[in-house]
Amino acid sequence: MAEKGEVLVEVKNLNKNFGVTVALHDVNMTIKRGEIRGLIGENGSGKSTVTSIIAGIQPATSGEMFYKGQPWKPKDSLEALHNGIGIIVQEMGTVPTISVAENIFIGDYDRFKVGPIISKRKMVEEAQKALENIGINDINAGRVTRMYNMEQRKLIEIAKTMAHDPEMFVVDETTTALSESGREILYRIMRKAADDNKAVVFISHDLEEIMDKCDTLTVLRDGDIIGSLEKDEYDPDLIKKMMIGRDVKGDYYRSDIDGYDEEVVLKAENITTMQDLLCFNLELHKGEILGIGGLSECGMHTLGRALYGLEDIVDGKVTMGSTEIKTPEIAFKNHMGYVSKNRDQESLVLNGSIGVNIQSTGYEANRGKGIFISDKKEREYAQLQVDSLAIKCNDIFQPVSAMSGGNKQKVVFGKWLAADSQILILDCPTRGVDIGVKASMYKLINDMKKQGKSIVLISEELPELCGMSDRLLIMKDGAVTGEFYRPDGFDNTKLIDCMI
Repeated sequence: MAEKGEVLVEVKNLNKNFGVTVALHDVNMTIKRGEIRGLIGENGSGKSTVTSIIAGIQPATSGEMFYKGQPWKPKDSLEALHNGIGIIVQEMGTVPTISVAENIFIGDYDRFKVGPIISKRKMVEEAQKALENIGINDINAGRVTRMYNMEQRKLIEIAKTMAHDPEMFVVDETTTALSESGREILYRIMRKAADDNKAVVFISHDLEEIMDKCDTLTVLRDGDIIGSLEKDEYDPDLIKKMMIGRDVKGDYYRSDIDGYDEEVVLKAENITTMQDLLCFNLELHKGEILGIGGLSECGMHTLGRALYGLEDIVDGKVTMGSTEIKTPEIAFKNHMGYVSKNRDQESLVLNGSIGVNIQSTGYEANRGKGIFISDKKEREYAQLQVDSLAIKCNDIFQPVSAMSGGNKQKVVFGKWLAADSQILILDCPTRGVDIGVKASMYKLINDMKKQGKSIVLISEELPELCGMSDRLLIMKDGAVTGEFYRPDGFDNTKLIDCMI
């Protein structure tokens, strides 16, 4: 029987290049049985790259890997999973058009064959057990996956991985897509796996979370491993310095209590949607950062979509002055922007370039003579945002799909900044980004406020809401249960009481 502390996976001198970009440089690492190994680093540091190579998603450029003491070179993620190494990826890893059961057992349908026919009934029964085994009782394995929301699809991915009883599994930025109850399910699975002498690799940008849940922590920067720390060596300032290469102390939030104008620039009047919101009212002022918080299912994400015309409003209206915002097209024409929580599906064209994504808001601004778009203006339009936001890339022609989460989010911000949006609806804008990118985004938000622009900041993170908001609305069951103001200070106990 394998012993606790025995090396399960080892990588030696692992390198990965994407063209001229070096994603990993001579990475050496061991992952042991019985541990939860944390990986942390800025976006683009190589965390997801090294784990995706181990899990068979992509090959290394050079180097060696060993699993259970034997050479390891899986041809794809299914081979890796069938041999005991699974990964729960950062973005969506389910196929929306097939059933939950088919997603859970994708690539493994033959086990349900009865003669020449695959028994859907048996597959659904086994998938339902896989969901129940991790504590999920509100997902029907026979239903089409697109019927479920972002968090539920992530739980389906977790069930898929755990149905194969892996010896090691990677959790890549998964908790950012989960509510508190979903996170507790995942934490419990991780701890049980380590207690059962298996191994877990946990990638997160949440320093407090990773220090609390991980036994060992490895820090990467620019494709290199900077060092590893045991639990008794954890120190937030030291870890930040290892990540960024310089001292980073304190937080990155606002320290001022500057107010905002009385002028109302956006108003929701008694809006009712098909789900979540009933006779909801809201006013956003010029130069205001209005925070919206609550538990994941409180209705705040539906509110963000409704304000931008993305959610059907069955009664009431959203207005900017005398203009009613009925569609995203009307919102955009009136200088509104929207950053979705579901970045890859709703905010980006993944198979498009950086330039194509940023330029998508500039068709009118980049016209040359007549109806024609000026290539020169378009390039300058995109390049200005790449430079000002310090987006890491080779050039504006690089596909967005090849970028890290933080740099993808900068591209999303860039397209709305380029359009000079006067009102921005930001839904979980720092989800899945590192502390360096968070700091730059908070500075951007504060700079926009100082320019007289208005922001609705929707977030599931209380420190972010308290750190950035002028005024904070707490929601529960589609209604506002508390309103708080920056000059009075934000009392976490009172805020939480309004959520529960």
